[in-house]
Amino acid sequence: MFLDLALTKTMRSGQREFSLELEYASSSDCLVVLGPSGSGKSLLLQMIAGLLKPDSGHLKLAGRTLFDAQRGINLTPQQREVAFLFQSYALFPHLSVRQNVAFSLRRGLLNPSTQVASKAVDYWLDNFGLEPVQHQRPHELSGGQRQRTALARALVTEPRALLLDEPFSALDPDLRIHMRKELRELQQRLAVPLILITHDVEDVKVFAEQTLCLKNGQVDHERQQLMQTS
Repeated sequence: MFLDLALTKTMRSGQREFSLELEYASSSDCLVVLGPSGSGKSLLLQMIAGLLKPDSGHLKLAGRTLFDAQRGINLTPQQREVAFLFQSYALFPHLSVRQNVAFSLRRGLLNPSTQVASKAVDYWLDNFGLEPVQHQRPHELSGGQRQRTALARALVTEPRALLLDEPFSALDPDLRIHMRKELRELQQRLAVPLILITHDVEDVKVFAEQTLCLKNGQVDHERQQLMQTS
């Protein structure tokens, strides 16, 4: 079983309250979480990554227990060994492409050197066609180059799974189509388990081996059934 979870989480802001209650299991290593804004998609991804602690329940990913309230288990994000690709890519604007990719491998507080030597960095720069722009900074890159830089930074640590938060929403329509195809081919070639959240059914068509539909913090069983029969 790739993903096995039963989680609750309540978020409060002023007088507003949002509760997520999910129980779900999937054997697919390419899972798309589909739902409108405010359905709990990002909340779920952050709990899988260890950025938010659930209120109760358990979470297993790729055979490892990441969180279990009853047993007192809550692995840190580093211990979980998953890579989180934010919607904004979260690249460091003052660092070059090469430094951004090397950042995940750094030790200590200093940024990687502009000439950092690393076979792993070299491998991913070459894999994503980023060698010609490796000394440029994010503002000098195209949208596709920025996304590939973020992916290279995520994959350089050889994560157990890749978590993607609306990875195509900031791209123009033509680039979105191209990057969907490119990322799907990459995932299949590298056999990296992937969980992708989206509100766009086009992402489901390209990526989903299984789809988890959310609505108001719960499984949307009606839409889930429609997706399975379509």
